[in-house]
Amino acid sequence: MRPLAHGAAHHCFGCGKANRSGLRLNFLVSDEGLIVCRTKIPARFEGPPGYVHGGVIATLLDEAMSKANRACNVIAMTRHLEVDYRRPVPLRSTIEITARHLKAEGRKHFCEAEIRLHGETLASGKALFIAVTKQFLLSRTKD
Repeated sequence: MRPLAHGAAHHCFGCGKANRSGLRLNFLVSDEGLIVCRTKIPARFEGPPGYVHGGVIATLLDEAMSKANRACNVIAMTRHLEVDYRRPVPLRSTIEITARHLKAEGRKHFCEAEIRLHGETLASGKALFIAVTKQFLLSRTKD
């Protein structure tokens, strides 16, 4: 497993080190391209008492799948996201988020992800991403 570098300082809510109020997730990638993140979600992201907010759960899955694209040298934006909430995700427990790139069809990229605790799947997701160019992203950036 090796760290998956983002390559730039940024304010991404999921992984941006410059975003002090975000999740600040760190991702690893295996030689097979599996994305892995082990993290504890702090209390400020609470939904139901003692558990992670559902929108944050969706963000965790989306962020991991985005990194699965990045591991394939693809810059893409989420077009469609499905989340299956199987069990509540507890706050302040070490969870493991995994994701993988499944296939590509032109600019369309398909990924899947899971959140696990002690081997039990708490949430899973599938998503369709659309590849974009770095120039597209930079043309939308405003200081």
